Amino acid sequence: MMTPEPTKEHAAPSTNGLSTTANVQRSLRQCLSIAAELLYDNGHVLETITLPQRGLAHRELLTLCAATPTWATCQQVMEASEAATFNEYGRFVLTRLGRDIMFDMFGQGAADCA
Repeated sequence: MMTPEPTKEHAAPSTNGLSTTANVQRSLRQCLSIAAELLYDNGHVLETITLPQRGLAHRELLTLCAATPTWATCQQVMEASEAATFNEYGRFVLTRLGRDIMFDMFGQGAADCA
């Protein structure tokens, strides 16, 4: 007789934590990928957010949100994951974490500043 597989209620806490971490990591990677595509579609380049001294100004963020509502969700995920922030000029940029993941996904050209 086969034993039934454990349900989520019976899973070990460490497994749940790992799975949550994996989901956050996957969600962040998806958002970074979507953000790269949306940047290109709206006339920007990746360096707009990968170079700490550049970034997207508030009005550019509003334009992106209006053109592609998906941007707002991805921006929230990137900020909540500490993969993006606002630089000293108030412009939206990736943090070191965000640049490292972007580099990992798209290669050195995506994060030349890392």
